[in-house]
Amino acid sequence: MTEAGLFDADTSIAGLAVSLREVTKVYDNGVMALGPIDLAVRKGEFVALVGPSGCGKSTALRIIAGLTAPSSGGVRLALRDGDTLPGQGIGFVFQEPTLMPWTSVRENVRLPLRLAHVPASDSDARVTAALASVGLAEFADSYPRELSGGMKMRVSLARALVTDPDILLMDEPFAALDEITRFRLNNDLLALWLNLKKTVVFVTHSVFESVYLSERVIVMTQRPGRIQAEIRIDTTAPRDEEFRTSAAYGEYCRKVSAALAPSYAGQAAL
Repeated sequence: MTEAGLFDADTSIAGLAVSLREVTKVYDNGVMALGPIDLAVRKGEFVALVGPSGCGKSTALRIIAGLTAPSSGGVRLALRDGDTLPGQGIGFVFQEPTLMPWTSVRENVRLPLRLAHVPASDSDARVTAALASVGLAEFADSYPRELSGGMKMRVSLARALVTDPDILLMDEPFAALDEITRFRLNNDLLALWLNLKKTVVFVTHSVFESVYLSERVIVMTQRPGRIQAEIRIDTTAPRDEEFRTSAAYGEYCRKVSAALAPSYAGQAAL
């Protein structure tokens, strides 16, 4: 039996933004893609999911967003009053920017508001603020073809933020970018998270990125994806270049890599 909805205000899970309980996903062709998994994410927490290709990381994200229904298990979200179903109060950033090439950056960011029938008079300020938050205010009238890969991803992030979601889901958004751009966007994303206090669930294949960005790294097994390990990144140090080259950062990366090793060894044996 699948359960989906909001948390009850008086339950013991108060303080959580997302809860997956014994969630599974079996596709129509019989492939068991995910689970069962149990995952709890606190309000305002930054959590990274890492694991081998095909382990169900993106599937878990889509289940949280309400884009894919779980085959079994419970999905519970804590959203503001007025957000009554899974999928509302959520911003989703995909691996590809998926921008409309025929219209401007401004109108690409406005799209979720237009779909929600928000009048242009009300959406203008929100679009302007979203673009400013990702450093693209001066490119509002540009077209996607005029932007670099990193700038396109910033537009995608602004589009996810323009509705002021409680939960931000990110599916390998920086995977196709060069290392310098990726590092810069990692820093910008952390600054946004600290400023906006959103709950973030971030899927990545990069051990280094997962440790640098998150408060907690969830390591998943190969398909069907389950939780292999949870590694908390306990540090009070600012997430900056000094942290990226520190002994503590290196040790956390080794811990995550060691937790991943059984899954990748299993893949190699196939």
